[in-house]
Amino acid sequence: MMSSENRTIMSVTPLNRATGQLLSEQFFSVLVAGELSNTTQPSSGHLYFTLKDAHAQVRCALFKTQQRRLSFKPENGKQVIVKAQVSLYEPRGDYQLIVESMEEAGDGALQRAFDLLKQKLAKEGLFDASHKKPLPKLPHCIGVITSPSGAAIRDILTVLKRRFSAIPIIIYPVAVQGNNAGFEIATAIERANDLKQCELIILGRGGGSLEDLWAFNEERVARAIFDSDIPIISAVGHETDVTIADFVADFRAATPSAAAEHASPDQQEWIARFVHLETRLVQQWRRHLSQQQQTLQWLSQRLQQQHPGQKLARNSQRIDELEGRLNLAIQGRLTRHQKHMTLTLAQLWQYNPAVTISNYQQQQRYLSSRLVTATTHKLERLQLRLLNNSQTLNAVSPLATLSRGYGLSIQAKTKEIIRSTEQLAVGDQVQTHLASGCFTSKVTALNEASLLSPELRHE
Repeated sequence: MMSSENRTIMSVTPLNRATGQLLSEQFFSVLVAGELSNTTQPSSGHLYFTLKDAHAQVRCALFKTQQRRLSFKPENGKQVIVKAQVSLYEPRGDYQLIVESMEEAGDGALQRAFDLLKQKLAKEGLFDASHKKPLPKLPHCIGVITSPSGAAIRDILTVLKRRFSAIPIIIYPVAVQGNNAGFEIATAIERANDLKQCELIILGRGGGSLEDLWAFNEERVARAIFDSDIPIISAVGHETDVTIADFVADFRAATPSAAAEHASPDQQEWIARFVHLETRLVQQWRRHLSQQQQTLQWLSQRLQQQHPGQKLARNSQRIDELEGRLNLAIQGRLTRHQKHMTLTLAQLWQYNPAVTISNYQQQQRYLSSRLVTATTHKLERLQLRLLNNSQTLNAVSPLATLSRGYGLSIQAKTKEIIRSTEQLAVGDQVQTHLASGCFTSKVTALNEASLLSPELRHE
């Protein structure tokens, strides 16, 4: 049996108190990560739970006064990081963590940061539709900001080549995952705007977890997208993945392949459109040519109507019409005179003045003869006038007159046209112009005879 001499015997309470003091001094403030379980909250308002990992667990207590600083609701199964002091619960002898603060760990923390940044940028108006820039229908160059070795760049290049292979593509290589990815992405956006080589930018990568896609949830990336003068299509992850970049971008595509579809036109549609426009252009030119031909035909007809020959024909027709009307008028007057003469003869016959009648008869025959003669002369003068007018129209040209064998003589000194021999003297020089050429002659003799008389000689 053991002796009690030289031995220190402690009861349970002092032992637990000393142990608790030792734990508190050794582990005054620790950060512990784990999963919440066995969460309870009695009427006191304090929160009790177990923090565990795959191999162990520890009891925890979060007093009511510390819970007001929590930004989330603690629930079983959540991954958290707690800042706590290690202590010992003396009544039971169990060691536990007295929690001072607690935050979500892993995707939970990232999700909370995502929601906070989303709310902040939304209040600033970075997501407003009024700031969205329209995508060009046919960009002259497309920039792609992504990893040069990922599947996203292969999908984008394949679709762009199929859709419209003539559009040039500039790749701005960046890291799309890791601590430096956000800085590289924002810098690439700024560099593309400075160089102004492309009209449209595709920003994207393949799918992944929230942590994998976190570079596209950083504030500096969001602000770089918002400040870009070049329209940006966001194509991050799969259709179910949503990032801050999707909200700020001018257009959000479900996948990188879908982004390439939206960024490039269908070359077959453009070819069909060109064919349609070419057909319309040909039709318009044919319609215009037909209108011009009709206008030319109409002007040709008007020109023919204004031709001097047409005027002569119309005037000749008018003279024939007037001649017919004149004949009718003369016949009518003759008929009226004959009727009047017959009436007068009948009246005179009643009184039988033979001498008077004989005189009147002679007078009547004389007047009738004069009337017929005057009428005949009138018709002849009209016909002659018509002939003269026609000849005058054909003879108005001096060249036409000269072509008929006439010449134009001009005094060499005075340059006057010679109309009479009175203007000449023997020895004068005379220039004679013919239809073709001219000659100079000297007057050797003057004669008042006709121009065709042989007495007028020239040398």
